[in-house]
Amino acid sequence: MPTFLIEREIPGASTLTRQELTDITAKSNDVVTGLGVPYRWITSYVAGDKIYCVHETEKVETILEHAQAGGFPADLVVEVAEQIDPSFS
Repeated sequence: MPTFLIEREIPGASTLTRQELTDITAKSNDVVTGLGVPYRWITSYVAGDKIYCVHETEKVETILEHAQAGGFPADLVVEVAEQIDPSFS
């Protein structure tokens, strides 16, 4: 299944409280459950005024549907071409 990186511009993202992040997580999980297609939220990173997410699904349109249904921005969505790490050769 393709992997996508999503950049979400959320002013003050790094100052969101644990409860606010928990609420965002719950909303995202609810939306994923209702999509009716294979979809996996792998992880997200909160940094500065952005949240960077890694999700798996078949089509970019599903990422955009998730964002709209959840009320989350999806300012940039790109499919991952390759994954490398320190052991890559």
